[in-house]
Amino acid sequence: MAESPLTESLAALSRFFVGDGTVHDTLHRVSDLTVEAVPAADLTGITMLVEGRPRTAIFTDEMAPEIDQAQYDAGDGPCLRAFREQRVTQIESTREPGEWPEFRAAAAAHGIGSTLSFPLMLEKAAVGAMNLYSFEERAFGDRDRENGELFAAQAAIVLSNAQAYWDAHDLSRGLSEAMRSRAVIEQAKGILMAPGGIDEDQAFEMLTRASQRENIKLRDVARRIVVGAVGRDGATPNGDEASIQGS
Repeated sequence: MAESPLTESLAALSRFFVGDGTVHDTLHRVSDLTVEAVPAADLTGITMLVEGRPRTAIFTDEMAPEIDQAQYDAGDGPCLRAFREQRVTQIESTREPGEWPEFRAAAAAHGIGSTLSFPLMLEKAAVGAMNLYSFEERAFGDRDRENGELFAAQAAIVLSNAQAYWDAHDLSRGLSEAMRSRAVIEQAKGILMAPGGIDEDQAFEMLTRASQRENIKLRDVARRIVVGAVGRDGATPNGDEASIQGS
């Protein structure tokens, strides 16, 4: 017996490893699977905060952000309502009068007949909204709402895991770079102190003055000193060391 589109999409989502791509890649995968999970949807978009403002960050069709811009300009609409109030929001017919007239007009002008938006919830807080669009009026029924809610719940977890993974990845990379920078600075200080006559604080001050004078990073000044000393015997400073010591 064939699996339902929702089951297949959820299975594909569960197999998606966030480390295989960036958060952007994860969002694209989620949006593609959303259309598969709810076949009544012809296109989808994901509303998230971008530089502090709500935007359609990811979409399966360029019409989605064009339509959504009407609600962003108006400050309200089904996607924003789902995001802010953390509840499913639906427009059965964009061609009929009702709430959010600017958004309805924009959607109808692009051939969209109905919309369905779900909050992407994690620990009782919305991290975005998943927005479904259909060219047909009254395209989304109760089953579509149920399936969409189930998929949105799993999608929110995947998105959160992706964000956490890349935040941790960036933090780890930053810490590793900081440790490498500290190590090379310590080496450079040792090289400057080797001839005698200056202590650790004075050596660090020399590196700092050279960094400011040449307008380059401290670690780059230190790395230059270390590279210049590699393979050299004796304690006589090379050109870089002499320049710093004389500063």
